[in-house]
Amino acid sequence: MPLRNDDVRFISSPLKIPPFRPQPPVPFFAQTLTKSKNFLSHLIYSLNESTRSTEPFTRKLQSFAEHLYGKSVRICSTCLSMTGAVDTLVNFPLLCSASLSLNQSSAEFPAQSELSTQLQQKAQQPHSVSRSDEERVLISEVLVRNKDGEELERKDLETEALTALKACRANSALTVREVQEDVHRIIDSGYFCSCMPVAVDTRDGIRLVFQVEPNQEFHGLVCEGANVLPTKFVEDAFRDGYGKVVNIRRLDEVITSINGWYMERGLFGMVSGVEILSGGIIRLQVAEAEVNNISIRFLDRKTGEPTKGKTRPETILRQLTTKKGQVYSMLQGKRDVETVLTMGIMEDVSIIPQPAGDTGKVDLIMNVVERPSGGFSAGGGISSGITSGPLSGLIGSFAYSHRNVFGRNQKLNISLERGQIDSIFRINYTDPWIEGDDKRTSRTIMVQNSRTPGTHVHGNQPDNSSLTIGRVTAGMEFSRPIRPKWSGTVGLIFQHSGARDEKGNPIIKDFYSSPLTASGKTNDEMLIAKFESVYTGSGDQGSSMFVFNMEQGLPVLPEWLFFNRVNARARKGVEIGPARLLLSLSGGHVVGNFSPHEAFAIGGTNSVRGYEEGAVGSGQSYVVGSGEISFPMLGPVEGVIFSDYGTDLGSGPSVPGDPAGARLKPGSGYGYGFGIRVDSPLGPLRLEYAFNDKQAKRFHFGVGYRN
Repeated sequence: MPLRNDDVRFISSPLKIPPFRPQPPVPFFAQTLTKSKNFLSHLIYSLNESTRSTEPFTRKLQSFAEHLYGKSVRICSTCLSMTGAVDTLVNFPLLCSASLSLNQSSAEFPAQSELSTQLQQKAQQPHSVSRSDEERVLISEVLVRNKDGEELERKDLETEALTALKACRANSALTVREVQEDVHRIIDSGYFCSCMPVAVDTRDGIRLVFQVEPNQEFHGLVCEGANVLPTKFVEDAFRDGYGKVVNIRRLDEVITSINGWYMERGLFGMVSGVEILSGGIIRLQVAEAEVNNISIRFLDRKTGEPTKGKTRPETILRQLTTKKGQVYSMLQGKRDVETVLTMGIMEDVSIIPQPAGDTGKVDLIMNVVERPSGGFSAGGGISSGITSGPLSGLIGSFAYSHRNVFGRNQKLNISLERGQIDSIFRINYTDPWIEGDDKRTSRTIMVQNSRTPGTHVHGNQPDNSSLTIGRVTAGMEFSRPIRPKWSGTVGLIFQHSGARDEKGNPIIKDFYSSPLTASGKTNDEMLIAKFESVYTGSGDQGSSMFVFNMEQGLPVLPEWLFFNRVNARARKGVEIGPARLLLSLSGGHVVGNFSPHEAFAIGGTNSVRGYEEGAVGSGQSYVVGSGEISFPMLGPVEGVIFSDYGTDLGSGPSVPGDPAGARLKPGSGYGYGFGIRVDSPLGPLRLEYAFNDKQAKRFHFGVGYRN
C-alpha cells in the first residue's frame, strides 16, 4: 500500500528543540548557509554596486560568497531572477533573489590524495605522470557501503549512488581524476552528505568502495523569520518529502520556489540559511527586509544635486502606502512613485533602497524633483453655446495657478474666460487631502461669476435679440474615493441667477412672454445640496464610465427655490479590431420650483448633432443616446461615423412658460454623420458634418471629448 502523508502537519513558527549534541554539519549546505548573518544587507549593497559596474553579476556573487564562507566555496548552481534592464536598475536598484547550492572544493576531500597513493601503489611500474597523462588502474569491482564499510540498510540509496556513477564500473581502468569526478556526482545526487573512495586489494583485483553517509530522514520543519510568507505555502512545499531521506537537490528547488514567491510579489525577502538538525528536523531561516526608515531627498532640477525643497516632507510621506516595519515591496514602491507623481508638483520621483547598517532592514530614500510651483498662463477655446456672429464661439482665457500653497500640495486657481458673449471668472482653492483625515478626502472652495448664452432654452428670438443668464455661485465640496474606480462628492452651493438683455438690464420674460425666473423676480436664489458618484474604468476615453448626479434645493428662506434635479450618464467602449465602438446614454429629470433656464436642453455638438444648440427641445425630462465608430486614419488623425437620438419624453410643456413649444421645437429628433478627430495639446479637435431628420445639414466643431 502506498504511503500517505495526510496526517502530517507542519509549523512555520520558531520551535524550541531540547539541547542535543549536533551531528557533523552537512557539507556544502548547512555549514555554509547558516553563516549568513547580515546576508541581506550585503546582498543589497552588492546588487546596487552591480548595476554601476560592467563586472558580471555572477562574479560579484562568487566574491561575496567567498567573503562570507571562504575561498573554498564553489558555486555549483545559481538561480537568479532580476526585474528590469540594467539601465533601469541604476535609477531603481532592485533586490534580486538568488538560490544557491554551495559546494566544498575538491581540495576539501582528503581522500583524493589517499586514493591517488593507493592506486599508484597498485600499479606494477610506478612512474611520474604529467597532468594530462595520468596513470590508469584496473578496477575489478565497484561497491557502495556506509561509512563503516557495511552494506547500506536502504537499497534504494545504494541504487541512487550506483546510478550516479559515470566512469567507475567493474573491469574498467580509471584515473584518480575520474574517481574524484564520480565522488562529486554521488554528492550532487543530493542524498548523501559525505562520500569517501577507498581502494581495497583483493585476490580478484582492486575493489573500489565508495563509503557514503546518507542524509537524515525528514521528520519536521522549523521556519524562522517568515512574517509575510504564508504558512500553507511552506507546508505544501515540504509535504511530499516527509518521512523520506532529505535530498539536497529537492531542498534547493524548495528554496528556489520560496525565493520565487517573494520575487513574484516584489518583496525583499529570501531564504538565508538552512540546517539539518538532529532527528531529521530542517531549520529554515528566512530573511525579510523590513523598512527601517523612509526619508525624502530633494534634487535640483538642473544639477541633480541635493537641495532644499518647498514641499513639506510629511505631505509626501502621507501619500505612501509603504510604512515603517513592513517588508519592502517593489510593486508597492512603484505604486507609491505613481501616487506622488499624480500630486502634480513633482517632475521626477524614484525610490532607492539602502541597507540599514547590520540590522537586516532597509532604509528607503525617495528622490524627488519639484516642478515650478505656479505661474500665469493664457489660452483659447470654443463655446458651443454661440451659433452666430463673426467670432462665433471663440473664447480666450487668462489664469494664475499655484500648485503647492504652503508646501502642502494645496491648489489655488484664479481664471478668467472671455468670449463674444460668454464670460467666467472663477476662484478655486483645493486641498487634495484634508489634514488628519485617513480617507483621502479633498476639499474645494469655489467662487464663480459667469455669464452664458440663454439660447439653449430661450433662443431664436424673432427680433434677433439675445439674452444671457448670469450666475454668481459660491460653495464648498468634499470628494473622496469610495472604492476602487469609484469616487463620491458632496457639497453645499449657493447660487444667485437671473436673465439679462443685450444691454445688461435684468429681464423676467422673453419675447414670447415666457418667464425667465421661477420666483417672478429679476433673480432666483437657491441653496443646493449636491451629491455625485463617478465610476471610471481604465481612464481612457473609450473605457466604461458612469456618473450619477443629484441636486436638492433647500428652502432655508421662503424665497429660495425648492426642487430636485437628477442626471445620469453612462458610456461603454468596445474594441472591434482596429476600430472602436463607443455607446453612450444620458438622461435626467427635474421636479419642483426650478428656473426655466435650468431645463434640460437637447440638441447640439454635445447632444444630438445635426441640430443647433437646444433646437430639439427643452424639457423637464430627457434621454439622449449616441453610437460612434472611430477608426485610425493617418498618425494622430481618426475618422468617425456617428448617430444620435434625443427626446424630452413629452415634458416640454411642463417647463414654466413652455419655451420649447413657443419656438415650435419638435421635442425629439435624430442626427447622423461623419467627421475627423485630431489629437492636440488642448485635447481632441473634432470636426463633424451631420444630417438631421429634417434634412438639414450642419458642421460641428469642438475641442475635447463629448460630455
